[in-house]
Amino acid sequence: MSWLWAIIVGLVLGLIAKAILPGKQQVPLWLTIILGMIGSLLGNWAATGLGINETKGIDWGRHLLQLAGAVLVVGIGDRLWVAVRGGNKSGGRHAA
Repeated sequence: MSWLWAIIVGLVLGLIAKAILPGKQQVPLWLTIILGMIGSLLGNWAATGLGINETKGIDWGRHLLQLAGAVLVVGIGDRLWVAVRGGNKSGGRHAA
């Protein structure tokens, strides 16, 4: 798989994962693409382990596992992003 194709798949799966997850995710687009790519790789790994990575026709099982991986990784990535970047939206002002 070429890097361009990996980026496109990562973008699509990352955006679908963000749409599936409840609430508003705060992870930026560039990180959504990376997390979508990681989720896709995780889904491919799971499909290979289950023996469904290559079938005749459309690989629906592999694609569903890729999407599930993207949802998982984007969800975890968003939580980590909020924890690292700080969840408060007060602009750095502290209550006195």
